[in-house]
Amino acid sequence: SQNVLVTGGAGYIGSHACKALRDAGFTPVTYDNLCTGWQDAVKFGPFEQGDLMDRARLDEVFAKHKPVAVMHFAALSQVGEAMREPGKYWRGNVSASLSLIEATLAAGVKNFVFSSTCATYGDHDGVVLDENTVQTPLNAYGASKRAIEDMLKDFGASDGLKSVIFRYFNVAGADPDGEVGEFHQPETHLIPLILDAIDGKRAALTIHGTDYPTPDGTCIRDYVHVMDLVDAHVLGLRHLLDGKVPTGGHEVFCLGTGNGFSVREVIEQSKHVTNRPVPMTEGPRRGGDAVKLVSGSEKAVSLLGWDPARSTMQQMVADAWRWHQNGGYAR
Repeated sequence: SQNVLVTGGAGYIGSHACKALRDAGFTPVTYDNLCTGWQDAVKFGPFEQGDLMDRARLDEVFAKHKPVAVMHFAALSQVGEAMREPGKYWRGNVSASLSLIEATLAAGVKNFVFSSTCATYGDHDGVVLDENTVQTPLNAYGASKRAIEDMLKDFGASDGLKSVIFRYFNVAGADPDGEVGEFHQPETHLIPLILDAIDGKRAALTIHGTDYPTPDGTCIRDYVHVMDLVDAHVLGLRHLLDGKVPTGGHEVFCLGTGNGFSVREVIEQSKHVTNRPVPMTEGPRRGGDAVKLVSGSEKAVSLLGWDPARSTMQQMVADAWRWHQNGGYAR
């Protein structure tokens, strides 16, 4: 089968992508430095430990596995940290991606799938974002991802690199088979934090702000099931390999439900799915939180045939809860 180099394949989204690639008939080759990933999560193909800034190591892995494409997930992604330490994000995301893109082209590989973010848009409160929405990132995380998108376009023009770029908000849920799942240390995502509170792993969930102009006073965010998300990445890969993107071209897709869920709605679904109460406290708003951020996905549905059928809150919480009770990785 054809090899695909998956950077960050030991992380949450990357490990699910490796499973989806394996199921689609590809061999995922994970390249990860394990700074936030887990070797235990690499279950569906070869593992090559290495850093994206290590060009010699990258060249060695490209020569060994001869991938037909790169799927790039590896990134630093904590917004708070990006506000405090922007240099870390420009180095760890932008410089590292430049090293990867140059190694990709040096190996003669011209197909590149990039996992970007809706953080490139900044605060477009209350509108449904699409591929043409203006990008005004608010921090070094969003800005670094936008810079990588720009790099891919520049290397398309100069070297014929073809790319598919995905932008999305919150990812949730887990592999329904329980082979891989979400496991961060520290954890910052809402659904795992709720499940930790239900499970007694933390005293309570804090709701940051209950006076927003929404039906229940809490922020609304778009969520996509991790398996739907990685399915889109595999469809994007096929789009490239089938010649649907011209030489040097790039295609951008937003992935979302277009609706979004409030914090209280996520809590209610979690109570319903687990049949347990959620210990919680109400706190003040956090600086920089928008009222409502959602993304559409009409282009991905029409052009790629994407179907986010699992991205109901009930399904996302149920799959996350199944993993949460039994899953986890060891260092």
